[in-house]
Amino acid sequence: MKLKQRVVVLCAVLLLLGLAKIFLLDGGEGSVASRRDLRAFRKMEAGLTLSRAARLTHTLQSPWEIASQWVGPREVYPEETPELAAVLMALSSARVERADVGYKGTQLKALLVLDGGQKVVFKPKRYTRDYVVEGEPYAGYDRHNAEVAAFHLDRILGFRRAPLVVGRYVNLRTEIKPVATDQLLSTFLMQGNNTCFYGKCYYCRESEPACAEGETMEGSLTLWLPDVWPLQKHRHPWGRTYREGKLARWEYDESYCEAVKKMPPYDAGPRLLDVIDTAIFDYLIGNADRHHYESFQDDGGGSMLILLDNAKSFGNPALDERSILAPLYQCCMVRVSTWNRLNLLRSGALSSAMRQALAFDPIAPILAEPHLAALDRRLSGIIATVKQCMETQGPDNTLIEDQIILPHP
Repeated sequence: MKLKQRVVVLCAVLLLLGLAKIFLLDGGEGSVASRRDLRAFRKMEAGLTLSRAARLTHTLQSPWEIASQWVGPREVYPEETPELAAVLMALSSARVERADVGYKGTQLKALLVLDGGQKVVFKPKRYTRDYVVEGEPYAGYDRHNAEVAAFHLDRILGFRRAPLVVGRYVNLRTEIKPVATDQLLSTFLMQGNNTCFYGKCYYCRESEPACAEGETMEGSLTLWLPDVWPLQKHRHPWGRTYREGKLARWEYDESYCEAVKKMPPYDAGPRLLDVIDTAIFDYLIGNADRHHYESFQDDGGGSMLILLDNAKSFGNPALDERSILAPLYQCCMVRVSTWNRLNLLRSGALSSAMRQALAFDPIAPILAEPHLAALDRRLSGIIATVKQCMETQGPDNTLIEDQIILPHP
């Protein structure tokens, strides 16, 4: 065969291989990665529906001990968790032993200790489900229902990096005030017949309390991560300045990702791909407020990026804040497993899965229909962004295999 013919044949083969990769990773089932990820997706679907009647009957361990054993360097809970519903139900009903002001931060919360010594973070209801938060994409109070929805989205995406969250009704008079610290009690007040509190935080004001309906307050409970896994806080490389007229470097420098790739822990290991996964997660929920993030301490860059504090989400279903996706479209790379999962959630499958998962929660309905529709619309935008990256730099440079597996200690 002449040299020219060989070159033509080689180019054709390379083109076919590239097209095959796009096909197999675009919802197809032929590749090893696709088959593996499809099996994981089917497992997620099978475990999506949870029962409110679930209880732990086969073990002497407490729900908190079981949840604590789930945590590892790369996951908060494992792929298969038959006890998940029972643990969440325990969270939603366990007796409150102690109540205090929130641990720190800018938004109102309370730190509760449940029966058995388990710490949880309580975020109170501030808005009705159909309330639309106008203004900047990070405007408004925390949304307690957003924490619940974000946890279940984390399950559906297969990330498994968000702490467990469940909705709960608490009676402030009988459950909270008798066990509250003086510091928390001093922030209680009445507005008409409604019991309210304003707590202690950067933006907490006596003039802006959270109020129950009578004595019963709706909120979310987030399970505190085990103390054996201390957290380390990091400034997000794509964080905003929050100052009018002052842009962060990533907002004007399209080559910013190349600079990030030279900085630890983004120059090696899974952290940069975690940041991109998180950008996809945050874009879906409309969270433009991840200025910092947490990982486990002394991890050498191997720990997951933990999806904590997701309450500045699901504020405006009509707003698709594209800047949240900057890590994705500036780095133009994404995990193969993430890409496969996104494709399996197309054509309304994402909102359908969320409806199914959220129906279980004690404070359901969690999301208004416009927010569920927004999930499907934003997913289409993410898929279009990845496809554009593949067109400009090829699938091999866009779709990244990430095989890092860190065992439990």
